[in-house]
Amino acid sequence: MNESTEVINELLGIVGLDATYRNDSLDLLEIGESKYLRDLKLNFNSTLASEHLSGKEIALVGLSTAVNNSNKPLIHFFTAFAQKNEATKEEIAEAVSCASLLASNNIFYRFRHFTQKEKYTQIPARIRMQIMVKPVTGKEFFELLSLAVSAINGCEMCVNAHEDSLIKLGTTEERIFDAVRIASLVTATGKVIY
Repeated sequence: MNESTEVINELLGIVGLDATYRNDSLDLLEIGESKYLRDLKLNFNSTLASEHLSGKEIALVGLSTAVNNSNKPLIHFFTAFAQKNEATKEEIAEAVSCASLLASNNIFYRFRHFTQKEKYTQIPARIRMQIMVKPVTGKEFFELLSLAVSAINGCEMCVNAHEDSLIKLGTTEERIFDAVRIASLVTATGKVIY
């Protein structure tokens, strides 16, 4: 067994997949004996701890990211990680809901931002967002989830709006940065494990 295979097996073990699990991306990295695999494993491991987010918050950011990216293995992993960190079924459902809601919001508001037409800002969005009014996870954390998903989806207007709301709610920049860092690394892992 070469080093690449060992690292792949370690990474698969972390996310709860059998060592025999493979896909096209893993096959190509394994055949090419990519040194990136070690970085990927260490980066993913670094998403599981934070000085600024609790274990439950990490799990919910990871879950919302995995749902946003339609990544079944990571959805299963972060659901189990959330449960292990005492997330309620309502909090888990809210992380899933956030990914879905922000998918529509990010497309809609990115369109408004790209076109820069005043007319589009005057037409009602007609997107129901009641979950944002009184989120189970609290306003601050729901904004944090929304920011992370918006960063993944590339909506500049949404990222700025959620970051501004978080600062006004008293959230530290370190906490914001860590949520986006975790979302980025979960997304990167999902490019290889899917």
